[in-house]
Amino acid sequence: MTHYQVLGVPTTATEREIKAAYRRAARTSHPDHGGDPAAFRRVTAAYEVLSNSRRRAEYDRSYATAGNPRSAAGPGTNPAAGFGSGSTGRTGFHTTTGPRSPGVSAGDPPVYVPSFDGMAPGEQPLLSPALASQQVHGAPRKRGLFGAQARLQREALTIRLLMQQLLPHIPSARLVNGLVSPVDNGYIDHAVLAGYRLVLIGSMLLPDGAYRWNGSTLVHGSKVLQPPAMQPAVRRMQELFPECNVTGWIAVHSADGNSFRPVIDYDRSSEPDGSDLLHVANGARLVREVKHFLSAGPAPNVVDLPVLSRLLGGMY
Repeated sequence: MTHYQVLGVPTTATEREIKAAYRRAARTSHPDHGGDPAAFRRVTAAYEVLSNSRRRAEYDRSYATAGNPRSAAGPGTNPAAGFGSGSTGRTGFHTTTGPRSPGVSAGDPPVYVPSFDGMAPGEQPLLSPALASQQVHGAPRKRGLFGAQARLQREALTIRLLMQQLLPHIPSARLVNGLVSPVDNGYIDHAVLAGYRLVLIGSMLLPDGAYRWNGSTLVHGSKVLQPPAMQPAVRRMQELFPECNVTGWIAVHSADGNSFRPVIDYDRSSEPDGSDLLHVANGARLVREVKHFLSAGPAPNVVDLPVLSRLLGGMY
């Protein structure tokens, strides 16, 4: 369990709520009261982190991995394993669709896991029902002094595209904007979670024209362009969230916001079949490919609350 789960508080808990929860948990788990020493150590460790604002922020931005057995247990703990997840040979990277429950589709109303209805009296959910049901979280923020306007423009174009053409078709999809990268001091522009599939999205703004993606670079005439280096973040997020199938996309926008421009062609060996860590597409193709990827998951209508809460904690 995460530290929040150990104390039985939501991720939005105040300092006062954390202190009260610690006192309750310490009373029941203390060895002097017949409790389990190991459980008491977990309660104490959780309180030491969450009661300190700086350590709590660091813990949240590490995607709350400390004390979370699913983060360290590997792909075998995938909650969707019963639906037939498979592996490509890349560490922790699942691609096969596998069988799904009859009649389940991405267009179905969201199913929350764990269920709010099945909670014990007095138990606190990781996220409030209102926050969990919200489809969009966070917004582009100004970072740095140079090029900030271009970043805001391309991120806003991606958000608008996803909100208008993706989220209405997948009610379980949750768009989280502005994540801290787990591999450096950078950022992941956007993440979309639906079922047990997680898409990381970066954005580029390029002049109109025809570009070719060869799996590592964009080629425009004689010019070679390097997209944002997202592969390390995708790999690390796959390690942090072994219960999910994590893949990355770069959204390439034109200045006028036309989703069909610029034209991005794939080399034959780089066609998006789900086996690559990173894909590049203009707005129209991005929506089509991401929608297919999320909808093809084994439980596309699920909202995994532990995963979503950790993602929200990772926002800058």
